[in-house]
Amino acid sequence: MHWLTKFLISLILGGNINADSWEKTKLSKDLNTPVMTNDIPAPGKRVRQVAEEYQGTQVYHSLYLPTNWEKGKTYPVLVEYTGNKFPACGSTGEVKGANLGYGLSGGKGFIWVSMPYIQKGKKENAVTWWGDRQATIDYCKYNLPRICDEFGGDRNNLFICGFSRGAIACSYIGLADNEIASFWKGMITHDHFDGQKKWGYPESDRSFALSRLDRLNGRPALVCGNSNDYIKRYPKLGDFTFLPVPVTTIFKIPDGPVIHSHTDLWAHRDSPTRKTARSWLIQQVNSKHE
Repeated sequence: MHWLTKFLISLILGGNINADSWEKTKLSKDLNTPVMTNDIPAPGKRVRQVAEEYQGTQVYHSLYLPTNWEKGKTYPVLVEYTGNKFPACGSTGEVKGANLGYGLSGGKGFIWVSMPYIQKGKKENAVTWWGDRQATIDYCKYNLPRICDEFGGDRNNLFICGFSRGAIACSYIGLADNEIASFWKGMITHDHFDGQKKWGYPESDRSFALSRLDRLNGRPALVCGNSNDYIKRYPKLGDFTFLPVPVTTIFKIPDGPVIHSHTDLWAHRDSPTRKTARSWLIQQVNSKHE
């Protein structure tokens, strides 16, 4: 048995992730994000869901149940926000274009939800920046508890994650107020961080970003990739772990769907970086945070 497999199993014994399942169904080295369908939720499927208050619109989120999902059991949850629409790096900005959460979990042991940004007018998802920010925040507040109740999401093990715009969203959306901030056990960001620079939307400057980050209240954050170094000057705001991601070492770009080093697909390929990220995540799942 590989040392990392032994290590992961030792961490997850007694937790919500089934150790036997991890041993018998080893994570594949190269992953392909499941295509989103309109099917009913089932293990190993990624499906489109429309919240009851958005029936008749094009607003939706996606839900993935892990391959080892069983009704009546509980599972940690990865809640992902996508990057902006940016064709140069392959980012569509769409819910169905999310990849990071699947790469981190390997499709096993975690429920994975990709949340939308709500466009102004509340008729469709926004693919660039925030749309109606308050509607986006409220969508998560209302629907994440519903998903947990229906599909066995462990409310004590909710993790917010995101790439690029989504990395900023971990704080700009996920720490926007005390209620939504209380959901998270931790966060995982990749390439960008709220407050690294001032953008063209309200409250994007560092002073506002730091006030949001204060709501993290010392909880763990895995800060991956680039455009996030200012956080190192504020170590008391969170339990930060910084993880460089050598994308150009992991891939020889262009490499299939990876056409730019700014990508959320880095965790789809086996690498020491992916092993480190997964080890961090499993440690957090099984830790007891106040």
